[in-house]
Amino acid sequence: MSALLDAVSSLKAKLGLLVAASVVTAVLLTWLGSAADVSPLLVLPVSVALALGVTQLLAAGMVAPLRRMTEVTRAMARGDYSGRVRTRATDEVGQLAAAFNRMAEDLATVDRERRDLIATVSHELRTPLTAMTALLENLADGVVPADAVSLEAALEEAQRLGRLVDDLLQLSRLEAGVVDLDRQDVALHRLVEESVAQVAGAGRPGSYDVEVPDDLHVQGDPARLRQLLVNVLDNAGRHAPPDTRVRVTGGAAAPADALRDGDGDGSGTGWWLEVTDDGGGVAPEDRERVFERFGTDGAGGTGLGLAIARWVAQLHDGTLRFVDPASGRGARLRLEVPEPTAAGSRGPSRVPAPDARPLPAPEPSRSEVMISAAAAVPRTTPGLDALFGRFWPERGLPSGLPTVAAAAGAGLVAGVALSFTAVGITWTLVALVCGAAALLTARRRREPWTVLCAVLAVLLVLPMTLLDAWWVQMLGLLAATAVFLCGVTGARTMPGILLSGISWPLASLRGLPWFGRSLRIAGTGSRAPAFVRTLVWSLLGLAVFGTIFASANPVFGSWVDRLVPNLTFNDLVGRGFVACFVFAATLGAAYLALNPSHVEVLGARRPAALANRFEWLVPVLVVDAVFVAFIAAQARALIGGRDYIEETTGLTYADFVHQGFGQLTLATALTVLVVWVAARRAGDAPEDRRWLLASLGLLCALTLLVVASALRGMAVYQDAYGFTTLRLFVDVFEGWLGFVVLAIMVAGAAGRGSWLPRIALVSGAVALIGLAAVNPDAWVAGRNLDRYDATGRLDVRYLQSLSADAAPEIVERLPAEVARCVLQDLAYGSLQPEVLEDARAWNLARSRAEEAVAGLDLAESRGAGDECAGVWSAYGE
Repeated sequence: MSALLDAVSSLKAKLGLLVAASVVTAVLLTWLGSAADVSPLLVLPVSVALALGVTQLLAAGMVAPLRRMTEVTRAMARGDYSGRVRTRATDEVGQLAAAFNRMAEDLATVDRERRDLIATVSHELRTPLTAMTALLENLADGVVPADAVSLEAALEEAQRLGRLVDDLLQLSRLEAGVVDLDRQDVALHRLVEESVAQVAGAGRPGSYDVEVPDDLHVQGDPARLRQLLVNVLDNAGRHAPPDTRVRVTGGAAAPADALRDGDGDGSGTGWWLEVTDDGGGVAPEDRERVFERFGTDGAGGTGLGLAIARWVAQLHDGTLRFVDPASGRGARLRLEVPEPTAAGSRGPSRVPAPDARPLPAPEPSRSEVMISAAAAVPRTTPGLDALFGRFWPERGLPSGLPTVAAAAGAGLVAGVALSFTAVGITWTLVALVCGAAALLTARRRREPWTVLCAVLAVLLVLPMTLLDAWWVQMLGLLAATAVFLCGVTGARTMPGILLSGISWPLASLRGLPWFGRSLRIAGTGSRAPAFVRTLVWSLLGLAVFGTIFASANPVFGSWVDRLVPNLTFNDLVGRGFVACFVFAATLGAAYLALNPSHVEVLGARRPAALANRFEWLVPVLVVDAVFVAFIAAQARALIGGRDYIEETTGLTYADFVHQGFGQLTLATALTVLVVWVAARRAGDAPEDRRWLLASLGLLCALTLLVVASALRGMAVYQDAYGFTTLRLFVDVFEGWLGFVVLAIMVAGAAGRGSWLPRIALVSGAVALIGLAAVNPDAWVAGRNLDRYDATGRLDVRYLQSLSADAAPEIVERLPAEVARCVLQDLAYGSLQPEVLEDARAWNLARSRAEEAVAGLDLAESRGAGDECAGVWSAYGE
């Protein structure tokens, strides 16, 4: 999609279009959801998510060249100048990319010239060093006398070596291709003889015949010309067969035979030299390649000699090339140099070094400045990486295309299969599909903790299929989500567990770059676009021709009606929003599982211990004292009995025990917090640990007494006033808190405090699973009916508020006319025909309730006001 903006030549216009596209997407989705009566709680997150998705898809191409520039610059700092920025954008970023590529090419040229210079100087230093070494060895061994001639030869080689070192010191000028030529009147025959002697003195093979006029004098730089001749003669000597001689000929202007053969330039001025050998020669197709740096033909050498020789020839405005030998075999190398012009007789000559392009201007510090600039580029991180920091890094994340496809499949299943009439089997199915899509890509999917959490999550979503009580279903769904997220993130501490829940919605923002990369990968060389196009065209063909044939043939139309539900506009839009929401939620969970956030970034930080022991010990002892006083008051009330309570408080015994239940539950929860804070702020000295175990052990023991008192009080109150699902739930919650306190005591004594958060999480999930397993509504109905059998008192109004879970119990234990009045509202709720006929909303509890009330005729009981009024007066309390 970002390619659509490449034609826009202004970055400001692109940003404007980007904002406009996001706003239009959000507004259209909001309007569509409002028109279809979709809940704002569903429309808002879907609109925001899709607007962010459109922004990511459009903006990814805008910033991709900038990211590529950063990568290429870092590579340049490491010495790799091959990277380039490729973009079709025409805006300011595209222009910057083009300028950057030109800079990279110039920098690559500078680097290549630097390496070539080192290779050239190394090659040139080798020849005088070899000759000097051979001469000095001969002097040391006494092979040659240490006379003036020998010493002068050694001195000459040392001076030549010094001149080469001076070239090295003039690095910047040589890189720019500017070299000073000291043109002089040179005796060509003598220069050739000296070059032959230098090659022979270095121990090179080959014999040479020189046929150059003794009186021929030319204009040129003798040092540079000797550099050329040494390299050419050395090359010919190495290629000439043994017992053959290398012929060196020369003269003024162009020879007549060369003009006839078309080898001369016909100028008639200047001079020429030819070096001929009887070796294997150079194939016509290789005659230019051998002049390139390292363009050796495999016969030895570094491949630099001929390249340097041609460079020197070009400095003198001449040419150096291989021509066809007159005898038809061997190699014939030809040098042609014209007479210099008056303006060029002295001064610098600008000729590129071999295989190097000239720079626009000889700036000595250019390469150093550019390389330093590349190395100085800070390692900046993308915006989201900088935003999330160490909490949520993203390094080496693989392609997420399979994960995106799995999340899209979960969204499609939800949009097609999810029941809108009631919670049922399809809700469990969608939850399992979403969890499986996230778990398959989880980085920790093979860890025991992750597997345990996944199993608990599966058990927690089963009540949506097995029970009809909505509060159990929703609690199970929320708990399953929390447990699953803790499993994939590997949370171990209470802050880590809390951050796992926060990370899930944040994943929709953190995973946007990864999502964009996954879609771009799907569009470059993969089969995903073809698959999508095939699916779209197939569905279009099915819809068009299926509709035509369904209207043409009633039999075919009846088949279609059975297979395809009648979707209204509102239903279709609502399912679209549900599919998008489930897709985004699943994709966020999958990204969190694939790239877990560092949820322990806070839990791993233990605050510094308090300097003074009394700072944490005194508050704990004070809390212990308050608990002791409360336990004493509870004991006094227990010993005094009902009369003492009524006389002291003016409350009945049941009201007395019920009045403080909520406060006792809060006190139990706060005790856990006190233990956690004190354990983190206490010192590590043995004395501190003993005081900590004693004070907190006492507090936990007193808390268990408070838990027992609270549970006993709730039992008394339920005996007096009956059971409710809320009272059952708080009983389970208080019992779970008591188990956590007991676990704290055991873990503290065993030194395993790090296990406590996971123990609390798992035990809470198990307690909720156990609560769902007892079928709370049915259990509460049974206990109230037991109380009716024992006391004759029954709260029929409360029984009427229970879900279909309680229907079998009520039908079995109450008379038919009473059961019909108690359950009459189910005919317009859980057991209404619309719910029962929807296969996607099938639920085991509703199925059992339907069988139980089959003979009660609930539809007629709703109009039997007099009959039910009598029931209320006879059984109500």
